[in-house]
Amino acid sequence: MRSRKQRRLYVLLLGLGALGVATALILAAFSDNLVFFHTPSDIAAGKVKLERTFRLGGLVETGSVVKAADGLSVTFRVTDGGSTLPVSYKGVLPDLFREGQGVVALGRLNEGSSFVATEILAKHDENYMPKELTDAIKKQGQWKEGTQK
Repeated sequence: MRSRKQRRLYVLLLGLGALGVATALILAAFSDNLVFFHTPSDIAAGKVKLERTFRLGGLVETGSVVKAADGLSVTFRVTDGGSTLPVSYKGVLPDLFREGQGVVALGRLNEGSSFVATEILAKHDENYMPKELTDAIKKQGQWKEGTQK
């Protein structure tokens, strides 16, 4: 027979083990659902895996927007001043989407080194731009003081 103290110890160890397994499962699920933000320069540097969903941010390159005849498909290029990445998207674009404006696209890279977007977000006013994108554009020397904040 086991003493009362030993039974308590076994129950405590079993409870701690179950808590550890539950914590590990939650953290694994959480890390699979994280969506990171990257710029075209990050992608050119090889910092992004093909199968990973992430947010691509930059400026819509002037003269790069091509809309298909179906009215829903569009291709364009996103730049951060250092690198440029082609993007394809099928869906309705936000009203504020236009060339030369900031954009954030959610999607993933395909094998042809282009970005396939599932969602497009355009900046909502003249004062908004994601901090990561602002930092990347400043780093590339493309920041124009007074036009963006």
